[in-house]
Amino acid sequence: MTGIVRLRTKKVIVGKSTSFLLLGLLAVTLAATAVAALGLGQGVHSGPLVLKLGHSLDQSHPVHVAMEHMAQRLAEKSGGTMLLEIAPNGQLGSETDCIEYLQRGALALAKTSTSPLESFVPSMAVFGVPYAFRDEDHFWKVIEGEIGEELLAAGADHGVHGLCYYDAGARSFYTVNRPILAPDDLKGLKIRVQESKTSIAMLKALGGSPTPMSFGELYSALQQRIVDGAENNPPSFTSTRHCEVCKDYSLDEHSRTPDILLVSELWWDRLNADQKRWLTEAADESTTVQRRLWREETNKALRTAESEGVRIHRPDKSAFIEKVAEMHEAYGDSEIGVLLRRIEEVR
Repeated sequence: MTGIVRLRTKKVIVGKSTSFLLLGLLAVTLAATAVAALGLGQGVHSGPLVLKLGHSLDQSHPVHVAMEHMAQRLAEKSGGTMLLEIAPNGQLGSETDCIEYLQRGALALAKTSTSPLESFVPSMAVFGVPYAFRDEDHFWKVIEGEIGEELLAAGADHGVHGLCYYDAGARSFYTVNRPILAPDDLKGLKIRVQESKTSIAMLKALGGSPTPMSFGELYSALQQRIVDGAENNPPSFTSTRHCEVCKDYSLDEHSRTPDILLVSELWWDRLNADQKRWLTEAADESTTVQRRLWREETNKALRTAESEGVRIHRPDKSAFIEKVAEMHEAYGDSEIGVLLRRIEEVR
Protein backbone atom coordinates (compact mmCIF):
# COMPACT_ATOMS: atom_id res chain seq x y z
CA MET A 1 0.00 0.00 0.00
CA THR A 2 1.35 3.46 -0.84
CA GLY A 3 1.65 6.59 1.24
CA ILE A 4 -0.78 9.39 1.89
CA VAL A 5 -0.66 13.17 1.75
CA ARG A 6 -1.41 14.32 5.30
CA LEU A 7 -4.09 16.92 5.94
CA ARG A 8 -3.41 19.47 8.67
CA THR A 9 -6.16 21.74 10.00
CA LYS A 10 -6.04 25.02 11.87
CA LYS A 11 -8.61 26.18 14.37
CA VAL A 12 -10.15 29.45 13.22
CA ILE A 13 -13.17 31.49 14.23
CA VAL A 14 -15.50 32.08 11.30
CA GLY A 15 -19.07 33.07 10.58
CA LYS A 16 -21.74 30.55 9.58
CA SER A 17 -21.53 31.18 5.82
CA THR A 18 -17.72 30.96 5.94
CA SER A 19 -18.02 27.70 7.92
CA PHE A 20 -20.09 26.11 5.15
CA LEU A 21 -17.56 27.27 2.56
CA LEU A 22 -14.66 25.83 4.56
CA LEU A 23 -16.46 22.50 5.03
CA GLY A 24 -17.03 22.36 1.28
CA LEU A 25 -13.36 23.07 0.61
CA LEU A 26 -12.40 20.49 3.23
CA ALA A 27 -14.51 17.85 1.50
CA VAL A 28 -12.78 18.59 -1.83
CA THR A 29 -9.34 18.48 -0.18
CA LEU A 30 -10.16 15.21 1.61
CA ALA A 31 -11.40 13.65 -1.62
CA ALA A 32 -8.24 14.65 -3.49
CA THR A 33 -6.14 13.34 -0.59
CA ALA A 34 -7.99 10.03 -0.66
CA VAL A 35 -7.47 9.59 -4.39
CA ALA A 36 -3.73 9.92 -3.89
CA ALA A 37 -3.80 7.69 -0.80
CA LEU A 38 -5.66 4.90 -2.51
CA GLY A 39 -3.20 4.85 -5.38
CA LEU A 40 -5.71 6.23 -7.89
CA GLY A 41 -3.60 9.25 -8.78
CA GLN A 42 -0.14 9.66 -10.27
CA GLY A 43 3.18 10.39 -8.66
CA VAL A 44 2.35 8.64 -5.36
CA HIS A 45 5.35 8.28 -3.06
CA SER A 46 6.16 5.35 -0.80
CA GLY A 47 5.96 5.43 2.99
CA PRO A 48 3.77 4.26 5.90
CA LEU A 49 0.04 4.05 5.33
CA VAL A 50 -1.57 6.84 7.39
CA LEU A 51 -5.26 6.39 8.21
CA LYS A 52 -7.20 9.51 9.19
CA LEU A 53 -9.93 8.99 11.81
CA GLY A 54 -12.54 11.65 12.57
CA HIS A 55 -14.91 11.92 15.55
CA SER A 56 -16.90 14.59 17.41
CA LEU A 57 -15.76 13.96 21.01
CA ASP A 58 -13.10 15.79 23.02
CA GLN A 59 -9.70 14.37 23.92
CA SER A 60 -10.70 13.48 27.49
CA HIS A 61 -13.58 11.24 26.39
CA PRO A 62 -13.11 7.47 26.96
CA VAL A 63 -13.60 6.83 23.24
CA HIS A 64 -10.75 9.18 22.27
CA VAL A 65 -8.45 7.72 24.92
CA ALA A 66 -9.26 4.23 23.63
CA MET A 67 -8.50 5.35 20.08
CA GLU A 68 -5.10 6.64 21.16
CA HIS A 69 -4.46 3.14 22.53
CA MET A 70 -5.63 1.75 19.19
CA ALA A 71 -3.19 4.02 17.32
CA GLN A 72 -0.30 2.80 19.47
CA ARG A 73 -1.20 -0.87 19.03
CA LEU A 74 -1.70 -0.50 15.26
CA ALA A 75 1.77 1.03 14.89
CA GLU A 76 3.27 -1.79 16.99
CA LYS A 77 1.44 -4.60 15.19
CA SER A 78 2.34 -3.26 11.74
CA GLY A 79 5.96 -2.44 12.58
CA GLY A 80 5.27 1.22 11.86
CA THR A 81 3.89 0.59 8.38
CA MET A 82 0.35 1.63 9.40
CA LEU A 83 -0.29 4.81 11.39
CA LEU A 84 -3.50 6.32 12.75
CA GLU A 85 -4.10 10.08 12.87
CA ILE A 86 -7.08 11.11 15.01
CA ALA A 87 -9.04 14.33 14.41
CA PRO A 88 -11.29 14.92 17.47
CA ASN A 89 -13.82 17.66 18.37
CA GLY A 90 -15.67 17.53 15.08
CA GLN A 91 -12.69 19.02 13.21
CA LEU A 92 -13.77 17.18 10.06
CA GLY A 93 -17.47 17.94 10.43
CA SER A 94 -20.51 16.29 12.01
CA GLU A 95 -20.99 12.55 12.32
CA THR A 96 -23.23 12.64 9.25
CA ASP A 97 -20.52 14.52 7.34
CA CYS A 98 -17.95 11.90 8.32
CA ILE A 99 -20.19 9.03 7.17
CA GLU A 100 -20.53 10.72 3.78
CA TYR A 101 -16.73 11.20 3.61
CA LEU A 102 -16.31 7.47 4.31
CA GLN A 103 -18.69 6.58 1.49
CA ARG A 104 -16.64 8.65 -0.95
CA GLY A 105 -13.31 7.39 0.37
CA ALA A 106 -12.40 10.91 1.47
CA LEU A 107 -11.82 9.67 5.03
CA ALA A 108 -10.48 6.30 6.20
CA LEU A 109 -12.24 5.87 9.57
CA ALA A 110 -14.87 7.58 11.72
CA LYS A 111 -16.61 7.05 15.03
CA THR A 112 -20.33 7.76 14.99
CA SER A 113 -23.36 6.96 17.07
CA THR A 114 -25.68 4.36 15.58
CA SER A 115 -28.48 7.00 15.56
CA PRO A 116 -27.28 9.13 12.60
CA LEU A 117 -26.03 5.94 10.94
CA GLU A 118 -29.60 4.61 10.63
CA SER A 119 -30.22 7.12 7.80
CA PHE A 120 -27.54 5.27 5.82
CA VAL A 121 -27.88 1.71 7.18
CA PRO A 122 -31.59 1.16 8.05
CA SER A 123 -31.02 -1.88 10.28
CA MET A 124 -29.10 0.33 12.77
CA ALA A 125 -32.48 1.78 13.76
CA VAL A 126 -33.00 -1.24 16.01
CA PHE A 127 -30.69 0.35 18.61
CA GLY A 128 -33.04 3.31 18.95
CA VAL A 129 -36.11 1.20 19.63
CA PRO A 130 -36.97 1.73 23.32
CA TYR A 131 -36.43 -1.28 25.57
CA ALA A 132 -35.15 -3.47 22.74
CA PHE A 133 -32.74 -4.83 25.38
CA ARG A 134 -33.75 -6.10 28.80
CA ASP A 135 -30.67 -4.74 30.56
CA GLU A 136 -26.96 -4.05 30.07
CA ASP A 137 -25.96 -7.74 30.18
CA HIS A 138 -28.53 -8.61 27.52
CA PHE A 139 -27.31 -5.71 25.36
CA TRP A 140 -23.69 -6.92 25.35
CA LYS A 141 -24.73 -10.54 24.86
CA VAL A 142 -26.52 -9.44 21.68
CA ILE A 143 -23.90 -7.16 20.13
CA GLU A 144 -20.99 -9.46 20.94
CA GLY A 145 -22.82 -12.32 19.24
CA GLU A 146 -24.19 -13.18 15.81
CA ILE A 147 -26.59 -10.23 15.60
CA GLY A 148 -23.90 -7.72 16.49
CA GLU A 149 -21.57 -9.14 13.83
CA GLU A 150 -24.33 -8.98 11.21
CA LEU A 151 -25.00 -5.32 12.02
CA LEU A 152 -21.29 -4.46 11.74
CA ALA A 153 -21.33 -5.95 8.25
CA ALA A 154 -24.66 -4.38 7.26
CA GLY A 155 -23.05 -1.17 6.01
CA ALA A 156 -20.96 -2.84 3.31
CA ASP A 157 -23.52 -2.07 0.59
CA HIS A 158 -23.65 1.53 1.83
CA GLY A 159 -19.91 2.21 1.64
CA VAL A 160 -18.95 1.60 5.28
CA HIS A 161 -17.55 -1.38 7.18
CA GLY A 162 -18.09 -1.72 10.94
CA LEU A 163 -15.04 -2.61 13.02
CA CYS A 164 -16.25 -2.55 16.63
CA TYR A 165 -18.73 -1.06 19.11
CA TYR A 166 -17.98 1.39 21.93
CA ASP A 167 -20.11 1.66 25.06
CA ALA A 168 -22.34 4.74 25.14
CA GLY A 169 -24.43 3.59 28.10
CA ALA A 170 -28.18 3.94 28.42
CA ARG A 171 -30.13 7.06 27.54
CA SER A 172 -32.45 8.50 30.19
CA PHE A 173 -34.58 11.63 30.63
CA TYR A 174 -33.50 14.82 32.39
CA THR A 175 -35.79 17.78 32.82
CA VAL A 176 -35.99 21.38 33.99
CA ASN A 177 -39.34 21.49 35.78
CA ARG A 178 -40.38 18.02 36.99
CA PRO A 179 -39.03 14.47 37.23
CA ILE A 180 -40.09 11.76 34.80
CA LEU A 181 -41.24 8.94 37.06
CA ALA A 182 -43.88 7.50 34.70
CA PRO A 183 -44.81 7.98 31.03
CA ASP A 184 -47.65 10.33 31.97
CA ASP A 185 -45.06 12.79 33.30
CA LEU A 186 -43.91 13.38 29.71
CA LYS A 187 -47.28 14.74 28.60
CA GLY A 188 -47.04 18.35 27.49
CA LEU A 189 -43.25 18.39 27.67
CA LYS A 190 -41.01 19.28 24.73
CA ILE A 191 -38.06 16.91 24.89
CA ARG A 192 -34.99 17.27 22.69
CA VAL A 193 -34.24 14.05 20.81
CA GLN A 194 -31.63 13.10 18.24
CA GLU A 195 -32.45 13.72 14.59
CA SER A 196 -33.57 10.14 14.13
CA LYS A 197 -36.96 8.79 13.03
CA THR A 198 -36.75 6.08 15.69
CA SER A 199 -36.01 8.58 18.48
CA ILE A 200 -38.94 10.73 17.41
CA ALA A 201 -41.28 7.72 17.28
CA MET A 202 -40.06 6.58 20.70
CA LEU A 203 -40.93 9.86 22.41
CA LYS A 204 -44.32 10.04 20.72
CA ALA A 205 -45.06 6.51 21.93
CA LEU A 206 -44.20 7.53 25.49
CA GLY A 207 -46.50 10.57 25.28
CA GLY A 208 -44.02 13.45 24.99
CA SER A 209 -43.47 16.05 22.30
CA PRO A 210 -40.22 15.24 20.41
CA THR A 211 -38.10 18.25 19.47
CA PRO A 212 -35.11 17.35 17.27
CA MET A 213 -32.23 19.83 17.40
CA SER A 214 -28.45 19.80 17.22
CA PHE A 215 -26.69 18.89 20.46
CA GLY A 216 -24.67 22.11 20.38
CA GLU A 217 -27.84 24.21 20.67
CA LEU A 218 -29.28 22.26 23.57
CA TYR A 219 -27.77 24.06 26.57
CA SER A 220 -29.20 27.45 25.61
CA ALA A 221 -32.51 25.82 24.60
CA LEU A 222 -32.82 24.31 28.10
CA GLN A 223 -31.74 27.55 29.75
CA GLN A 224 -34.29 29.58 27.80
CA ARG A 225 -37.02 26.92 28.27
CA ILE A 226 -37.34 26.39 24.52
CA VAL A 227 -37.38 22.71 25.46
CA ASP A 228 -38.33 21.18 28.81
CA GLY A 229 -35.73 18.47 28.85
CA ALA A 230 -33.64 16.00 26.91
CA GLU A 231 -32.35 12.43 27.10
CA ASN A 232 -28.80 11.15 27.22
CA ASN A 233 -26.29 9.11 29.20
CA PRO A 234 -24.80 10.34 32.53
CA PRO A 235 -21.35 11.41 31.22
CA SER A 236 -22.94 13.53 28.49
CA PHE A 237 -25.37 15.04 31.01
CA THR A 238 -22.55 16.34 33.20
CA SER A 239 -19.79 17.05 30.66
CA THR A 240 -22.09 19.43 28.76
CA ARG A 241 -23.10 21.15 32.03
CA HIS A 242 -26.77 20.40 31.36
CA CYS A 243 -26.86 19.50 35.06
CA GLU A 244 -26.63 23.24 35.79
CA VAL A 245 -30.09 23.72 34.27
CA CYS A 246 -31.85 20.36 34.71
CA LYS A 247 -32.13 19.24 38.31
CA ASP A 248 -34.06 15.99 37.81
CA TYR A 249 -32.45 12.99 36.11
CA SER A 250 -34.64 9.88 35.80
CA LEU A 251 -32.75 6.68 35.00
CA ASP A 252 -35.49 5.04 32.95
CA GLU A 253 -32.77 3.74 30.55
CA HIS A 254 -35.13 3.61 27.57
CA SER A 255 -32.51 2.95 24.88
CA ARG A 256 -28.94 1.82 24.36
CA THR A 257 -27.41 3.33 21.22
CA PRO A 258 -23.73 2.36 21.07
CA ASP A 259 -21.00 4.20 19.26
CA ILE A 260 -19.51 2.36 16.32
CA LEU A 261 -16.11 2.56 14.64
CA LEU A 262 -16.44 2.55 10.85
CA VAL A 263 -13.91 2.20 8.06
CA SER A 264 -14.55 3.31 4.49
CA GLU A 265 -15.36 0.31 2.30
CA LEU A 266 -13.13 1.81 -0.41
CA TRP A 267 -10.19 1.78 2.02
CA TRP A 268 -11.07 -1.63 3.46
CA ASP A 269 -11.14 -3.31 0.05
CA ARG A 270 -7.62 -2.08 -0.69
CA LEU A 271 -6.03 -3.38 2.51
CA ASN A 272 -4.24 -6.70 2.33
CA ALA A 273 -5.02 -9.56 4.73
CA ASP A 274 -2.31 -8.57 7.25
CA GLN A 275 -3.38 -4.92 7.27
CA LYS A 276 -7.02 -5.88 7.87
CA ARG A 277 -5.98 -8.17 10.72
CA TRP A 278 -3.79 -5.53 12.40
CA LEU A 279 -6.53 -2.91 12.15
CA THR A 280 -9.24 -5.26 13.43
CA GLU A 281 -7.13 -6.49 16.35
CA ALA A 282 -6.15 -2.95 17.38
CA ALA A 283 -9.82 -1.86 17.23
CA ASP A 284 -10.93 -4.86 19.31
CA GLU A 285 -8.30 -4.11 21.96
CA SER A 286 -9.47 -0.49 22.13
CA THR A 287 -12.98 -1.60 23.10
CA THR A 288 -11.68 -3.23 26.29
CA VAL A 289 -9.99 0.03 27.29
CA GLN A 290 -13.04 2.12 26.40
CA ARG A 291 -15.57 -0.02 28.32
CA ARG A 292 -13.48 0.12 31.50
CA LEU A 293 -13.07 3.89 31.23
CA TRP A 294 -16.76 4.33 30.42
CA ARG A 295 -17.87 2.51 33.59
CA GLU A 296 -15.58 4.73 35.65
CA GLU A 297 -16.82 7.86 33.86
CA THR A 298 -20.48 6.93 34.37
CA ASN A 299 -20.07 6.44 38.12
CA LYS A 300 -18.14 9.70 38.36
CA ALA A 301 -20.82 11.56 36.36
CA LEU A 302 -23.63 10.45 38.68
CA ARG A 303 -21.62 11.59 41.71
CA THR A 304 -20.91 14.92 40.00
CA ALA A 305 -24.58 15.42 39.17
CA GLU A 306 -25.62 14.83 42.78
CA SER A 307 -22.96 17.26 44.00
CA GLU A 308 -24.51 19.86 41.65
CA GLY A 309 -27.88 19.41 43.33
CA VAL A 310 -29.40 17.05 40.76
CA ARG A 311 -32.00 14.61 42.08
CA ILE A 312 -31.32 11.12 40.68
CA HIS A 313 -34.50 9.04 40.24
CA ARG A 314 -34.76 5.34 39.45
CA PRO A 315 -38.35 4.84 38.25
CA ASP A 316 -40.12 1.53 37.75
CA LYS A 317 -39.53 0.72 34.08
CA SER A 318 -42.55 -1.57 33.65
CA ALA A 319 -44.95 1.28 32.79
CA PHE A 320 -42.51 2.63 30.18
CA ILE A 321 -42.06 -0.84 28.65
CA GLU A 322 -45.83 -1.34 28.48
CA LYS A 323 -46.27 2.06 26.84
CA VAL A 324 -43.98 1.22 23.90
CA ALA A 325 -45.36 -2.32 23.32
CA GLU A 326 -47.51 -1.10 20.41
CA MET A 327 -44.46 0.53 18.83
CA HIS A 328 -42.69 -2.83 18.92
CA GLU A 329 -45.70 -4.62 17.44
CA ALA A 330 -46.02 -2.04 14.66
CA TYR A 331 -42.71 -3.20 13.17
CA GLY A 332 -44.41 -6.49 12.28
CA ASP A 333 -42.39 -8.58 9.84
CA SER A 334 -40.18 -5.70 8.73
CA GLU A 335 -36.41 -5.96 9.03
CA ILE A 336 -36.51 -4.19 12.41
CA GLY A 337 -39.42 -6.37 13.60
CA VAL A 338 -37.49 -9.55 12.79
CA LEU A 339 -34.39 -8.19 14.53
CA LEU A 340 -36.40 -7.30 17.65
CA ARG A 341 -37.74 -10.85 17.89
CA ARG A 342 -34.26 -12.31 17.43
CA ILE A 343 -32.91 -9.99 20.14
CA GLU A 344 -35.71 -11.05 22.49
CA GLU A 345 -34.73 -14.70 22.01
CA VAL A 346 -31.12 -14.10 23.13
CA ARG A 347 -30.72 -15.38 26.69
